[in-house]
Amino acid sequence: MKKFIALVGLFVAFASLPSSVSYAQEASKVKIFDSNITVDQVLKAQAGWCDALLKISSTYAKDGINAAKPLAAQVINSAYAYQYGPVAFKPTLTSGAQTFRATKEGALAYFVGNDPNYPSDKGFALKDWRSCTAVNNVIQIAGPSATTMGNVLFTDSKGVVTTVDKTWNFVRDNDGSIRIMLHHSSLPFGG
Repeated sequence: MKKFIALVGLFVAFASLPSSVSYAQEASKVKIFDSNITVDQVLKAQAGWCDALLKISSTYAKDGINAAKPLAAQVINSAYAYQYGPVAFKPTLTSGAQTFRATKEGALAYFVGNDPNYPSDKGFALKDWRSCTAVNNVIQIAGPSATTMGNVLFTDSKGVVTTVDKTWNFVRDNDGSIRIMLHHSSLPFGG
């Protein structure tokens, strides 16, 4: 769409040019922004999400909830796209009326608990996580959007690995930031 608008603007500019101005000179002034997301950006966003989760966990262990909660809020502000509206976020360990977290407040409660509006949340990021690794089964790129599906492996301080099924949809916004628009996570079906 941006390329189309730029081309329409270029056409209008050409139509109004005096004959002494070359089209090549005017065309060189038009900037077309490439908003396509790359696989490398998606992988960095996933690794950044894992690193942030581990940072929240270690901050909580060292300095308590009063340090972990603002850090988690900062992570949510930079990693998720709540500033554009609701995010399709279905965390791993949620159920009932509070399964989905379309608001920033709901996401924060899931990650760090301590919110009376979400009494079942104990704080997923507050567990003693030591490693976090995304293992993709699918990465789909569509212009400024990417969808991934696979697993994330969380290892705690005792070496216990928790595997979750995870689907993310990332978008590249106007400033080049990669943000999460959809985050669906669940435990694998045990059958």
